[in-house]
Amino acid sequence: MPADLILTNAHIRTMDDAHPQAQAMAITAGKITRIGTDAEITALAGPNTRRIDAGGRLVLPGFQDAHIHLLNGGTDLVDSAYLYDATSLAELQQALATHAARNTSPVVWGAGWASGLFGDHNLTRDVLDVAVADRPCLIYDYNFHNACINSAAIAQIGITDATPDPMNGHIVRDATGRATGMLHEEAIAWALKFLPEVSDDTIAKGLLAAQAHAGRHGITGVLDPAVRDEHRRHYAAAGESLTLRVAGAMLITAADTVETALTRLRAWRAAHPGPDFHLHSAKFFFDGGFENRTAAVVEPYADAAGGNAPLMFTPDQIRDLFTALDADRFQIHVHCIGDAATRAALDGFEAARRANGAWPSLHQIAHVQLVHPDDLPRFAELGVMANMQPLWACDDPYEPNPATPLIGAARRAMTYPFRSLIDAGAPYCINSDWAVSSLNPFEIITIAVTREPLRARGRAEPFLPEQRLTVEEAVRGYTTHAAAASWRSHICGALRPGLSGDFIVLDRDIFTCDPYSIAETRVLSTHFKGRETHRDPAFTA
Repeated sequence: MPADLILTNAHIRTMDDAHPQAQAMAITAGKITRIGTDAEITALAGPNTRRIDAGGRLVLPGFQDAHIHLLNGGTDLVDSAYLYDATSLAELQQALATHAARNTSPVVWGAGWASGLFGDHNLTRDVLDVAVADRPCLIYDYNFHNACINSAAIAQIGITDATPDPMNGHIVRDATGRATGMLHEEAIAWALKFLPEVSDDTIAKGLLAAQAHAGRHGITGVLDPAVRDEHRRHYAAAGESLTLRVAGAMLITAADTVETALTRLRAWRAAHPGPDFHLHSAKFFFDGGFENRTAAVVEPYADAAGGNAPLMFTPDQIRDLFTALDADRFQIHVHCIGDAATRAALDGFEAARRANGAWPSLHQIAHVQLVHPDDLPRFAELGVMANMQPLWACDDPYEPNPATPLIGAARRAMTYPFRSLIDAGAPYCINSDWAVSSLNPFEIITIAVTREPLRARGRAEPFLPEQRLTVEEAVRGYTTHAAAASWRSHICGALRPGLSGDFIVLDRDIFTCDPYSIAETRVLSTHFKGRETHRDPAFTA
């Protein structure tokens, strides 16, 4: 049978150790049928075969992002004020006011304010009221662990001087007890219950925008790490119109019991078994972040104020939930910023393994911002995957890093210790955490291999250069390892016969070019199941 599609004249890096490089590839019915030379693959063409001449360019498996808030990020693209570039309160107010003037939604949303420039000390309801006074307004920082609301939102939510903090959340107040408008952690989710929901139509448009954005950057598979009911409904509704694969980690909170968690997660897993949309894991937040002093650390914060933050789950909850979920063969995916949070997750995985035995779960610890040296070997010992976001592992020329004084000099060497984790044998994958940061894999790979900011952003000394990765390690982190993290290595992640025809054509060879120019890489063509989902106008093959 003739191939549906042949790709020739390519420099294919398959990420398959048995056949690491090739010139050409054939795809039929969405799957790779053969990898080989130009002559071998051209012989498989028929009169209706589509042909792509790659012009000698680098071809890689489609990238997988195993920690990305795809639906939320897409909804922000279509319905939120873009605040990532604001460097002053005046710029933030202007961006909000401009967005509000052309947006008729019942709530004015915004996302991306820099937590190194704005925060409890200067961002308040009064600041937002200048820009938006006629309806509720809520704006997230770029890590989505902090949000500020205006006076109209405070009134609609019903926050008073006597309103208690919700579990694992904090309503910031001034010296008189008046709510300033700033919310930390679970106070945000609590507040959202009292505000009008984003419409289904807006969310559906957001999913389309997110898929297009991902396709432009060569992403053909994702893992959404905080799936709630609205997420699963919209991913499921997209059905065969999805232009990438979606795996999901279903959110568990400290209000859950073993019974409530298992009942919900079992039902959702059964309803969404895949292959293109499947729910396979449980998501926990064990702490927040250094920006709002909610990272849980082994030793107190190193700045003058000191202190620490509690874990968001008790040790008994961790042991019981992890053991039950592991026994039911759910993957467990844990947000950990501080080293105490990471240690608690490893302790939970160890308890589950003692109770249930070892199995290839690839349980994950996401972010690994600060890891105690004693815990480095435990990742490999327990088969726990380090889920890394290298874009953050550099110093920014413009924005102070609020984590630096809290971590302190004594712990600095264990900040984003990616090389140390890999050398200790930890399984790993690489991803973005978009919309917290850019989803562009090539910008992220650049920082992974340089530990310096993007050249377009400015210059800074390398941040712990001994923790740099190689390009090969970074690409594997985005392909074979990320597919494994998402439990779909049997479907994709490499280019070999039998796997899905998911591949990307790049405008440069990122293995040989100047590492600082990797960030400028353009994806000329993205294919999902052999179907082109993105084409750069410059690509005329």
